[in-house]
Order: sequence, then C-alpha cells, then structure tokens
Amino acid sequence: MTPIRIDDPDDPRIAGYRDIREADLVGRDGLFIAEGEVVLRVLLRQSRHAPVSLLIDAKRIERLAPLLAAAPEGAPVYCAGQSVLDAIVGFPIHRGVLALGRRAPEPSTEALLASLPDEALVMALFGIANHDNLGGLLRNAAGFGVAAVLLDAHCCNPLYRKAIRVSVGGALITPIARLAPDEDPIAMFDRHGIQPVALTPRAPRRLIDLARAPRTALLLGAEGPGLADDLIARSTAVSIPMCAGFDSLNVATTSGIALHHLAFGAVRRGV
Repeated sequence: MTPIRIDDPDDPRIAGYRDIREADLVGRDGLFIAEGEVVLRVLLRQSRHAPVSLLIDAKRIERLAPLLAAAPEGAPVYCAGQSVLDAIVGFPIHRGVLALGRRAPEPSTEALLASLPDEALVMALFGIANHDNLGGLLRNAAGFGVAAVLLDAHCCNPLYRKAIRVSVGGALITPIARLAPDEDPIAMFDRHGIQPVALTPRAPRRLIDLARAPRTALLLGAEGPGLADDLIARSTAVSIPMCAGFDSLNVATTSGIALHHLAFGAVRRGV
C-alpha cells in the first residue's frame, strides 16, 4: 500500500470527496462516504459494499498502515495535509479518515424475507426521518443480530454519512430493503411466517411477557406519531412500562430494549 499524495483540492482523483455536505444533500449516484477509523474497519472487513478509495490525513498514515493495507486492490489510498483535506471536504474534518464506497444493489423486500433462516429477527421502521435515530437503530440491529431491516418510503437514507457514523458501521453490515408504497408489510410478514410485534405505549400487554415466534419482526415508528393504527391493530402490540407521567423513550433506545428481549428471551415453538 503506497499512499498517493494530494496537494491540490481540485485534483480530479478525489472528486468524490469534494464538498461532502452538499454532495450528500443531492445524492451520490450509488456511492456513499464512510467517516472515521471504526467505520473504516467495518467497511474493509465486510463484503456487501465495495470500497472505491480512501482519503486519509497524512499524519495518520503511519499509525493506520496495517488497516490501510486491507484496502482491496483497485481502491487507491489518497493522503493529504489537514488544510488540503479541509478544503476538499468543505469543513474542518477532525477525524481525518474517509472512504468512498459503492452501494450494493438493494434486494427487494420479498427476496430479503425469503432468504431468512428458520429463526430470525427482522426490524421494520416507519417514518424514521432523523439520521441520528436511524443510525442508532441500525447500530442496535447489528448488535442484536437482526437479519433484515425494512424501511418504509418515509425513512431517511441509511447510508448517509451521519447515519453510518452513528451506527458505527452497523448500516454497512445489516441487509436492508425498502418497502414500495403499495406493499403491505403485515401481509408480507404473514406470507413468510413472520410474527409482527408492534411497540406502542398504549398496549396493555408488556414486552417482557412476550415469548416471540421463531421468525419475528419488530415494528417501530417515528417519535411523536408512532406507528399507524392499522399496523398496530394487525400486529401483536406490546409496550415497555414506564414511570407514571412519562410515556415514551427515544426510538433507538426503545429498539435496544426490545431487541435485547427478543434476541435473548423465550422463543415460542410450533408456530
């Protein structure tokens, strides 16, 4: 691995890193930016998304040499001084570790669910428009072994730079598919033998009392509006009891509690 020095912010070889915030807003045509050493480690060891190139602060090259050596052949490693790096990305980039990746083709929801093993956890998200929340949700999904994540049309981009960073790379390793506007997720779960479990503070049944089916989907909605009534009515609705006068948690925190219970709690057999 021989780093390629970049001294001109307008060098065409690093065009994919230029003015990152503006580029993220308009979309990257199948590419994404991964930021930070921890995320880079995940990117280089997973096989779903392809690293295209790396851009590293020159003063970090020596320390990161063993990691950078894992970059695949054909993915150049560029390096630049701090001032040039800042000029390239358009803001002070303190982490000094960036990578450009190519998105894997996204599977259809039907294909993804059909590929699941006999025992699997799925997470279905509705209206999650905040990248911090989505990143936290995907971090928990990776941490508790979720086999598939489904997003509705109103969820934000799971491979937006901030969502990847907050997920500490979880967004890169968990299979994700997006529901089409005309797809009925509950009917789809029924076809694939998946029990939908909807979290809502209104449910009298407690999450802790639930023994899940071998194939279970956890449904979570945006903070505030929550899940649609139709989704709750057609699912097994459960709640997380809280102190009187306070009825909800951050959605990422909620997912951590629920996924821990579903991953390590009792499984109901014969369903």
